[in-house]
Amino acid sequence: MLKWETTAINRAIDYYRNKGYNDKWIEARLKGILDRKKLTDVWKENGIKNNFEYAILTNEIYQSWSGMKASKYKEHKNIRKESLRDNMTDIEVTLTDLGEIATREIAKEHKPYGLKENINVAKMGGDVAKVARDNLEKKLGKSVISKENSLNYKYLDTNKVDKNKLP
Repeated sequence: MLKWETTAINRAIDYYRNKGYNDKWIEARLKGILDRKKLTDVWKENGIKNNFEYAILTNEIYQSWSGMKASKYKEHKNIRKESLRDNMTDIEVTLTDLGEIATREIAKEHKPYGLKENINVAKMGGDVAKVARDNLEKKLGKSVISKENSLNYKYLDTNKVDKNKLP
């Protein structure tokens, strides 16, 4: 491992620890970053080049396992510009990773090319995570999709703020 890579990893660990994340969550998140890079490398090989295409494929994975695209998921967690993954529980991060890893492995096996074919594979990968989610929820007796986020503040709807109560 190069020195700059070690430094970057240590900075990420310190960043997440300072935000209050536990080591289990940090480990899952960092592994997810590596797995995501492996997936985007496979997508590049399969003809995906534009950021909007990556977003479309990512949304297909999210939609398949969670029932929500990224924007709806952020709304569910009451976040706006913050990173969705940084506001997921360890179970949500793990399911996202599973969907992406499954997508990567299916894509390596079936070699889809272009957006349309990769969308179908992304849905298949997300379905793998959905099966795991359904199984876990059955055993827990509750949903693993959480409204929890890492924010320690709430957004104010500026249209509803009473200007007379401001300092």
